Amino acid sequence: MSRWIAAALVLIASPAAAQEAGFDKALREFRALHRAEMDKSNIAGSSFYVVRDGRTVAADHLGEQDAEAHVPVDARTIYHWASITKTMTGIAIMQLRDRGLLSLDDPIVRYVPELAAVHNPYGDTGTITLRQLMSHSAGFRSGTWPWREHDWQPFEPAGWSQLVAMLPYTRVEFEPGSRFGYSNPGIVYLGQVIERLSGEDYEVYIDKNILKPLGMHASYFDRTPPHLLPHRSHSYYIRDGKRVAAPFDVDTGVTVSNGGLNAPMPDMAKYAAFLLGDPARQSEYDLVLKRSSLEEMWTPQISAGEDFTQGRMAKTTQSGLSFFVDRSAGVRFVGHNGDQNGFRAYLSLCPDQRVGSLLAFNTETRGVQNSPANRDTAESRIALATDSLCGALAK
Repeated sequence: MSRWIAAALVLIASPAAAQEAGFDKALREFRALHRAEMDKSNIAGSSFYVVRDGRTVAADHLGEQDAEAHVPVDARTIYHWASITKTMTGIAIMQLRDRGLLSLDDPIVRYVPELAAVHNPYGDTGTITLRQLMSHSAGFRSGTWPWREHDWQPFEPAGWSQLVAMLPYTRVEFEPGSRFGYSNPGIVYLGQVIERLSGEDYEVYIDKNILKPLGMHASYFDRTPPHLLPHRSHSYYIRDGKRVAAPFDVDTGVTVSNGGLNAPMPDMAKYAAFLLGDPARQSEYDLVLKRSSLEEMWTPQISAGEDFTQGRMAKTTQSGLSFFVDRSAGVRFVGHNGDQNGFRAYLSLCPDQRVGSLLAFNTETRGVQNSPANRDTAESRIALATDSLCGALAK
């Protein structure tokens, strides 16, 4: 019997072996695409991890974390995860819910009464709920601080009082609950709920209730502590074909609950492993959030298919509670992306296959736009190519 016939018979006899071969092939092809797109697009540095059954099975580090000093990216490199922070904010709200301190259908003004000053042409602002904020269907605008146009202006508002001063000049932009509208300030309002119910700063609460229990000891918010500063990645933009530096080590101020997380890849792999779950560690993970509550967060709430800046940027994308959910070729996808100050980051999970990927870039090749063209940036092409990993395991 020829060798290739024997090999084929083994694969036919073992669907699991065929599946593993398909996964290995998909991983090889993804790695080749990742490197090629990096070189072609002048991206300074990037990292890619695959977490499967609770273990990191691929860990790639490409390029440089500091292109001027030629410091290479490695496992200690700290990226800014931007809006992926929102998933932790959502988990914190669910923790407080599970402790009996709130209901997702409570009005936001119960906890943040200052929001009563917002102009709502569609009715009573008191009917806007925590659930609507978590699913980006509350009607608030996208940008927290929409007037920053000059380098001398603060990166983000430093304190809550600045946002309170803006509330009488803020309007609800569409009927709450009627459609999806990605809103950064909506998540800042949830951050206020966390602070007021817990009695702790947002950063302290998340550190105690998510980061520390998961062993994410090199993760933090905003300004980098001195002992981690050598590992903090710089960030860049591609402008007019040239790579230019973005501000280094910025502070997200009062918007921290919306996008302030910084972390190295091994820490984020621990977070992904928790999200994917592991029966052997479930009692430990339940101390952070029980499995049923995570699955509740992944239940579709409203279509997000008209917004090509978020999720998987597909017509089929839906908003869950602080996560985006989708289904393609029989695979359920759960995740979130983030972009800020030149960083682009992607968290993509396939819970049914128990596999997830983490992808981070320290260079933005083109500004995010709400258009199908957003799928064709180098970063998006690479991120969407990770779908093949889940697809191989679903066959």
